[in-house]
Amino acid sequence: MKILAFGASTSSTSINRQLANFAAAQIDGAEVTDLDLRQFDLPIYSSDEEEQNGIPQAAHDFKALIDSHDGIVLSMAEHNGSYSAAFKNLYDWTSRIDVQVWGGKPMLLLATSPGGRGGATVLAAAEATFPRMGAELKGTFSLPSFYDNFAEGNISDPELSNQLQQAVSAFTA
Repeated sequence: MKILAFGASTSSTSINRQLANFAAAQIDGAEVTDLDLRQFDLPIYSSDEEEQNGIPQAAHDFKALIDSHDGIVLSMAEHNGSYSAAFKNLYDWTSRIDVQVWGGKPMLLLATSPGGRGGATVLAAAEATFPRMGAELKGTFSLPSFYDNFAEGNISDPELSNQLQQAVSAFTA
């Protein structure tokens, strides 16, 4: 199973990218592609930009990556209760190629943050909209207080670790 794993952030030290890759590594036999959103340099979406210059190659490249994988493990970064600007822009551009951005692929949807809610607000927003955009949501998980609960490349809290394992199991079922 080819898995595309990424955090919806352009931070070089993204905790969401760390969580996505950790979760993807729990999938037995998976071939994981670690995607760095910093590779997608795009102008801010506008209909004027699209009319004048077309859809940027970076959006086509992102869609091709989605299409070439069997499943997606995505951890949402929360910026002021919503998607990060860079992720939202890439998502918007890609939806101009195909409104079914996620291509009917199974998705394990995650979120984390330094705070106690663990990105719950952005996770709920993604849960509500991604299925309409072609995601087959198989499981979700929110890791609160990342720096307290993730150490040495592992989830340190046994109950939270079990919750993630249940989400991974739902994804692979």
